Amino acid sequence: MANLITVNDLKVHFTSKRGIFSRNTETVKAVDSISFSIPKGKTVGLVGESGSGKSTTGKAIARLVPISEGSIFYEDKLISGLTDSEFYPYRKKIQMVFQDPFGSLNPRMSIQSSISEPMFVHLKDLNANQRKEKVAYLLEKVGLSADMMDRFPHEFSGGQRQRIGIARAISADPEFIICDEPVSALDVSVQAHIINLLKDIQSEFNLTYLFVAHDLAVVEHMSDSILVMTEGKIVEQGNSEEVCQNPQHPYTQKLLGAVPSI
Repeated sequence: MANLITVNDLKVHFTSKRGIFSRNTETVKAVDSISFSIPKGKTVGLVGESGSGKSTTGKAIARLVPISEGSIFYEDKLISGLTDSEFYPYRKKIQMVFQDPFGSLNPRMSIQSSISEPMFVHLKDLNANQRKEKVAYLLEKVGLSADMMDRFPHEFSGGQRQRIGIARAISADPEFIICDEPVSALDVSVQAHIINLLKDIQSEFNLTYLFVAHDLAVVEHMSDSILVMTEGKIVEQGNSEEVCQNPQHPYTQKLLGAVPSI
């Protein structure tokens, strides 16, 4: 199966001061020489604790943080070295679902405006009526009513806001979605509904996912294969069943041990 995303020796390093009044700096290796690929139509789970570098990896692919070294390919095209104007077509193809569904929505914008915003940028041929029709269609697809499009984010629950975030992510007809901790801010009772929605959306729209999370049980349920990350490095990878049923690395065993038994 062909790969949609290929990451080779990716490094993302940040420089920070050692203290408020110090002139000395230190380099934080958020992502330290990792390589992996994501086949078309599949979900690769990236799991690790807070500070492991997993979210930074996703943001680097989406060009939300600069990379220090390495290469990122979209199909067979090197995208990590492109200028902003050259990368522009890929912004339509690559979208994100963020962890905080409230923080990722502009509180002053109606739901219709929030979901329509990517269409203004990437689907310029659509007129106002067509954009409105598509918003209604997408709201129905994520389990909400089209009648809600004139409401504002504060009028919705956390789970509903994440559904809106998913509708916005697919509004520009992307091919690849980075799900950055999409259920960690939600109640446990809501998480399963959002996971199932993401799987349904993936199947219907033929999407490819990078699913970033700290909960190995959630990642196992969602992903075809899993990458385990700690301290900026991938320490284990394999298909979901192999990694979760027979973990080889002590860190993976630790994550698995933190999963509640039912």
